Amino acid sequence: MIPIPDMSKTLRFILIPLLTMVLIDSADCNPTISFVEAGRDQIRKTVFYDSSYQVLDYPNGDLPIDRGVCSDVIIRAMRVTFNLDLQKLVHEDMKMNFSKYPQKWGLKYPDKNIDHRRVPNLQTFFKRREWSLDISDKAEDYLPGDIVTCIVPPHLPHIMIVSDRKNSHGIPFVIHNIGAGVQEEDRLFEFEITGHYRIVEIEPANSEETTNRAGD
Repeated sequence: MIPIPDMSKTLRFILIPLLTMVLIDSADCNPTISFVEAGRDQIRKTVFYDSSYQVLDYPNGDLPIDRGVCSDVIIRAMRVTFNLDLQKLVHEDMKMNFSKYPQKWGLKYPDKNIDHRRVPNLQTFFKRREWSLDISDKAEDYLPGDIVTCIVPPHLPHIMIVSDRKNSHGIPFVIHNIGAGVQEEDRLFEFEITGHYRIVEIEPANSEETTNRAGD
């Protein structure tokens, strides 16, 4: 009689590696976690807070990686994860729709060197992309990869990435640059939240033609 092989052992050695590969691939393909990791990867690379005006290349302009502001964390992570250039996207939308953006800086036309680095402009752009969510005081409403804006007293707009790590109470950490380079910290609810956004699509937004079109 021909012996029947122990299939359970054979299946174990075949299926477990296959299942492991599927799980690893799934994690690698999760864009929100990749976005979080792209922000976290800036820790110990961006070590200075530098809000000075800089003349940047266009498109895909950037400061040296060792410095930046809170918005640069978002800008860099989006380029790495989604191949989205917020400098170009914001500039092109502002050219077509300048009057729809905050008029806080006395400008009469867009400035591709700085507009995308200003938190109120990013808030407007995200809202126009329909990425806005309700502001909540419940930790469970904030998912990894969400973007949160707040006001640091007395009146400094700030922007952060929600982390996939949490404190002992289940409140997510945030990845941001609030003054000492990029850090991952337990500060989600420390300041008044002014915006909550979730990236739901990555195609360039359609800009509306307006009578207030500005040049380069």
